[in-house]
Amino acid sequence: MKSKQKIIVITGPTATGKSALAVQLAGAIGGEVVSADSMQVYKHMDIGTAKPAAAEMRGVPHHMIDVVAPWEDYSVARYVGDAAKCIDDILTRKKIPVLAGGTGLYIDSLLAGREFSAVYDTDVRKALEAEYDELGGAAMLLKLRSFDPDRAAVLHENDKKRIVRAIEIYINSGKTISQHDLETKMLPSRYNAVVYGLMFSERSALYEKIDCRVEIMLKNGLKREVSSLIEMGVPLNSTAMQAIGYKEMVCVVRGECDMKSAAERIKMESRRYAKRQLTWLRRNVDVKWLTYKEAPDHEDFIKIIQGSD
Repeated sequence: MKSKQKIIVITGPTATGKSALAVQLAGAIGGEVVSADSMQVYKHMDIGTAKPAAAEMRGVPHHMIDVVAPWEDYSVARYVGDAAKCIDDILTRKKIPVLAGGTGLYIDSLLAGREFSAVYDTDVRKALEAEYDELGGAAMLLKLRSFDPDRAAVLHENDKKRIVRAIEIYINSGKTISQHDLETKMLPSRYNAVVYGLMFSERSALYEKIDCRVEIMLKNGLKREVSSLIEMGVPLNSTAMQAIGYKEMVCVVRGECDMKSAAERIKMESRRYAKRQLTWLRRNVDVKWLTYKEAPDHEDFIKIIQGSD
């Protein structure tokens, strides 16, 4: 049997420098970067998603960035199909794919070749969406927690799409997404992946980095970016506009809150998101953690990664 070709995964909570390390690593090993960020797939959403600029890419080919319009509903299943094509093409050209991002569900589903997304029932979904709109996210998350506490623990009450999807799968199949995950892990994985997780030795350093990133986003024109999306006609209830930073800034643009309170809200939600990302990642015992002791030192990390080959 032909052995599976190796790919490298750089993941971790938000603001840990995943994109920067991925670029440096890909440049050092002749690889190409494949984004695993559920928001960087959207066009016209650059500032709030911390999308790497052309200069930051350093000439390294990037994939799965700017692939759909912001009003489109982009699913995990669609990401797996699109990203797998990119990775297979890179491998065919004898290059090394460097999968980089913090959307754990996207990464796990891609690496495993997960197929649970085929369980669909339009009527059930519409009914659950209406229930979410009527009862609110907290109530629906509580409902999910009653039969799938593991998945509920890593979702936010504002994540309508994934909460509804998790409940829908359970109703249609009788199995939770967590159970699907466990069953999938028993099957041969799609790729031979080595997963590296980035983290700071002190949680306070991560939170400081997150707060700093939010301030930079605001300075670089996040409000202007959100205004542009609204002018383009992107629905406020779309998946893209529910992203952290965007939904809070919509309130500012519409005059429903001031910039200072919105900024604090973005920082708080970003910190909460980082906690959920860590909870997700720590379930995977195969993650090799790369920890910043003080300032990020990607050169040392690259040596560690290359030395593990």
